[in-house]
Amino acid sequence: MRAIDYALREAWSSLRRRRGAAVFAVVSIALAVTVPGALLLLTWNVERIVDRWSSVAEFSVYLRDDATSEQRGAIEALIDGSGASSAREYVSKEEALSRFQREFSELASLASTFDDNPFPASVEVRVRPDTERDGRTASLVRDVASLPGVADIQYDRAWLERLAAGLDAVRGVGVIVAALMAMAAAATVASVVRLGLHTRRDEIEIMHLVGSPVGFIRGPFIAEGLLQGGVGALLAIACLWAVFAGISLMWGGELTALLDGVALAFVPLRLCAYLVAGGMLVGGIGGFAASRHAA
Repeated sequence: MRAIDYALREAWSSLRRRRGAAVFAVVSIALAVTVPGALLLLTWNVERIVDRWSSVAEFSVYLRDDATSEQRGAIEALIDGSGASSAREYVSKEEALSRFQREFSELASLASTFDDNPFPASVEVRVRPDTERDGRTASLVRDVASLPGVADIQYDRAWLERLAAGLDAVRGVGVIVAALMAMAAAATVASVVRLGLHTRRDEIEIMHLVGSPVGFIRGPFIAEGLLQGGVGALLAIACLWAVFAGISLMWGGELTALLDGVALAFVPLRLCAYLVAGGMLVGGIGGFAASRHAA
């Protein structure tokens, strides 16, 4: 404990003496943490949206204009007997047109120019979440698509899977960019800590002569890197929060309506703690690299 207390006190004193260089290192860490922090904020919200939409996933069976009532009955019987649906609703051509005029009021005037109603009748099916996971919904969609009277099927799961795949790609690119920025930030911290090492060169030589433990010699420099990393990570989180709060204030209501009632949320404290730990790790690595010159 004495070594840790000594290291922290010396590190803090060193940062106060060299404020300009310390600020440069902190900003470097903040920039390095901002990239994974922004990606974490993005992926956290997208995952919430995907989970919400997956829990209320549905598919629409569009009927041919010449579909008979018997064909529609066969389609509905297959849906009801599959065990995959939690509810279904028949939407007539007239109701489909009415929905278009209601939901797209700015385009409603176009409907009056139609000679015939171009919107097909459909059967909208709400599926159970467990049947999405075990593949029964996908099997039902394939079976319904083969029935007579079916013109097309729109299945939410297909584009949700594409969204999830795109999210994985963004994560991969983000990890690479964050790793490169972390290495650059660690190098910056190492350079700043090394400056402090040179200013204390005489003191370090005396500590060597009196037989001071390696922990007392290297500890302050590693602690200095840890402090710079922690402060830089907190600065990055504060900046991300400010941007998030500004976006929520200006467009929060519109985004919630666009996302079908899913409100944007900032990353939880647990993930913020991971970001701070990551910043401290990067700073600690830089401090350790510089401290090797002291022993």
